[in-house]
Amino acid sequence: MFRAAAARTQVGRVIGRRNASTNVAVQNLETRWKTLSTAEQNTIAKQLEEAQKGDWKVLSTEEKKAAYYVAFGPHGPREPITQPGHTGKVLGGVAAVLAASAGLFYVIRVNGAEKPQTFTKEWQEATNEYLKSQNSNPISGISSEGYKGTGYVGN
Repeated sequence: MFRAAAARTQVGRVIGRRNASTNVAVQNLETRWKTLSTAEQNTIAKQLEEAQKGDWKVLSTEEKKAAYYVAFGPHGPREPITQPGHTGKVLGGVAAVLAASAGLFYVIRVNGAEKPQTFTKEWQEATNEYLKSQNSNPISGISSEGYKGTGYVGN
């Protein structure tokens, strides 16, 4: 009985010492993490891992926050790719590209050549006459009996 009580006391002292040493290392860890070297980061991570193997009730709030940050915080591969304000830049870029393409389309349409000769009404009527003479589409098209459509004459 006395041995068990002495062992618990000694384990408590070891845990207390361990927590005291990591407590200094984990204070404001979120703000200091990027400035630490890789070796220091690994040391702190190992210390926190060892501290978590014990009773979580013994861990301080700072140690719990540090353990969560090391495991799930926005650093390394979990660091956000985009920075604040990136959405505005993307939307502005998309709007600029759309405006440039609309402007280019307008300039091409204004400076473009006249309509091709096949768009004239005379050409389209001549196409209709040619297709009738060739008996083109005799079942439901321009050469069929009782056809009431305009054929190839457009608006």
